[in-house]
Amino acid sequence: MNDIKVLRATQTWQKAGAYSVRIEGMNRQHHISLREEFDDYDGDRSKYIVLLDDEYPVATCRFYELSGERVLLGRVVVLPDYRGKHLGSMAISEAEKWIKELGYQEVVIDSRLEAVGFYEKQDYTRESDKVFKSWKFDCVRMKKRLD
Repeated sequence: MNDIKVLRATQTWQKAGAYSVRIEGMNRQHHISLREEFDDYDGDRSKYIVLLDDEYPVATCRFYELSGERVLLGRVVVLPDYRGKHLGSMAISEAEKWIKELGYQEVVIDSRLEAVGFYEKQDYTRESDKVFKSWKFDCVRMKKRLD
């Protein structure tokens, strides 16, 4: 693994990198259809972070506004060969910086149950213990104040 480059994806080719990671990490690995993976929030409504290893996209996340002070951060995906190298944390950290610069105060994440510990390490807490389905995954909503 070379030096990882972190991008705020604003150009089409950069957003294509985010989509590429999501196709490889969710569509292929978890058999999530393209129609389910790419929803009405994709496109101009969302902002994307992309991590590159020697210009190859290896991790991503996206966020979009829920209200004037709150955003939803999601689609955090790291390619299988790159997991365990803190790239998910890097993507979230960069997204949080950008979110704060844009003036939002709170981030929420709909976490799969098996990822709750990962998000807790990023200082997210459960909004409640209510479990809901997102695709085929059991999830809980988590939140973090950006002060």
